[in-house]
Amino acid sequence: MQMIFDEVREVIMEFGGETINLCQQCGLCASICPWSKTEKKSEFNIRQMMHMGRLGYEGFESDDILFACTSCGQCVTQCTREVKIIEIVRAMRTIISETGAIPKNLKTVLGSINSQGNPWSQEKDERVNWFKDLAVPTFTADHEYLLYVCCTSAYDGRSQKIAVAVTELLQKAGISFGVIGNKERCCGESIRKIGAEDVFAALAEGNIEVFKAQGVKKIITTSPHCFYTFQKEYPEFGGEFEVIHYTELFHKLVEEGKLTFSKPLTAKTIYHEPCYLGRHSGSYDAPRQLLKAALGTQATEFDDNKENSRCCGGGGARIWMETETGQRFSDQKIKEAAAKEVQTVVTACPYCIVMLEDSCKTLNKDQEIAVKDISEILKESL
Repeated sequence: MQMIFDEVREVIMEFGGETINLCQQCGLCASICPWSKTEKKSEFNIRQMMHMGRLGYEGFESDDILFACTSCGQCVTQCTREVKIIEIVRAMRTIISETGAIPKNLKTVLGSINSQGNPWSQEKDERVNWFKDLAVPTFTADHEYLLYVCCTSAYDGRSQKIAVAVTELLQKAGISFGVIGNKERCCGESIRKIGAEDVFAALAEGNIEVFKAQGVKKIITTSPHCFYTFQKEYPEFGGEFEVIHYTELFHKLVEEGKLTFSKPLTAKTIYHEPCYLGRHSGSYDAPRQLLKAALGTQATEFDDNKENSRCCGGGGARIWMETETGQRFSDQKIKEAAAKEVQTVVTACPYCIVMLEDSCKTLNKDQEIAVKDISEILKESL
């Protein structure tokens, strides 16, 4: 007999899932969810999880259910009742997180954040290594922008190429910017998705204190996840900054003639939409216009694109969790790219780069298809 705990719904609402009572169980969310389109069936069903949470059924807290959601936001676009599904999932995770019952891999991430200020189990002082060979100024109040490089691009060797490309393009365009370095910590985006609200609050408040002390007013981000977090979540902690993702800034610079490209690339290219740049932040045109400027033609599109783009599978802290073969969203993207006979998959998110490159390797497509960030394409086209 299944156990029912009536108080669960009230706790979910208390932790930020107030709209759970609006759910009418129509199933539109589950029909659009990327998990419903995987080759191998998953235990995860967002409609069922909402039902379990609202009625207090046990079982939603298992790793394969509660921590399967990538927070891609496709379900939210379909909900006719405007249920804030991602906030509800976060609230449910917060309940579990407070008991310490989060997946093992995420415990490692949480421990690294607490000890080193980043989720990648790297030494705090190594945060500045990505620009050791570059003449990058330390941010002062005299600079217009703070360049905030996400943890992935600060610590991961492959992703550091994105940070370097963005930096060199900013310098090419004559933009006034600087970096803070070791004083800054992770923006906390994935930590909040894990449900560790207290840790997220501490990260946000700490970064805001550092930013304000340095005189930061404008921030350029390399990651859509940092972009979303600084723009939409830091204000509740007193962090009011003008935030821009690098693709939006570079698009503006191209329109102003401050960035020009003389070496159009010839490789057939397809654009993968990052969930947190597209659906969550509404930036669809800038990345495409940049690619057109660099390629000399429009990039190829996936069948599901823009508002309907399919997630790479790395959001919602899933980048640190194992996903079975046949359930990887990024595998489906690479298979489609291969079917369209493209040579390059381009995106604008470090998480997407990790997921897509991994799929290229596991599917033995890495000799046929390259995965690149838009900043790398722009740099090559200068």
